[in-house]
Amino acid sequence: MNNWKTNHIDRVYDNPWIQVEHREVITPADKPGVYGVVKFKNKAIGIVPVDDEGFVYLIGQYRYPLHEYSWEIPEGGGPLGEDPLATAKRELKEETGLVAEKWMHLGRIHTSNSVTDEEGFIYLATGLQSGEAEPEETEELQLKRVPLTEAVEMVMRGEITDSISMCGILMVARIMHI
Repeated sequence: MNNWKTNHIDRVYDNPWIQVEHREVITPADKPGVYGVVKFKNKAIGIVPVDDEGFVYLIGQYRYPLHEYSWEIPEGGGPLGEDPLATAKRELKEETGLVAEKWMHLGRIHTSNSVTDEEGFIYLATGLQSGEAEPEETEELQLKRVPLTEAVEMVMRGEITDSISMCGILMVARIMHI
C-alpha cells in the first residue's frame, strides 16, 4: 500500500541514461518531506557465463563513480523497450566475445530501491563458444576466467561488490549446488 503523497516533482537533471527528480512529498507520518529519485532510461542486464568446466568469466574495469577497479559479471544497459534477453546476448558478445547456446533467466532485481527505479535482469549463459570481443570505446575491459567456487569466494571476501554480479554468482552457485 502506498502511504506517500507526491505534491510536486522537479526534474533537476537529465541525460541520455538517467533523470534525477526532486520531489516534495507528504510522508506516511503525514509530514512534509523531500525525496530524490533517480530514474533510469535503460534496464540493467547481467550475465553469468559458465563454461563446460564450471568456470565463470568475469570482467574487470575501473568504475568512475566509485573511483575503484571492479570485478563483475558481463553487464550492460538495455533500452526500456528491448527484450532483456536480446540485450544479454549482445552484451555477452561485446564484452567477452562469447556466444551462448543456452540461456536461463535467473531473476529480476532492483539495484537500489531506496533512491532509484533501476530494474535489473540476470541470466545464466551456457554452451559457450569463443569469439572476438567488441567493447565500446569507453570500456577498458579485462577478462578473467575463474572457477565458479572462486567467484563465490570473491563475493564472500568482498572482492566483488557489484549487486547484480553478487546476486547472479550466488544464484548460479545455488542452482549448481556449490
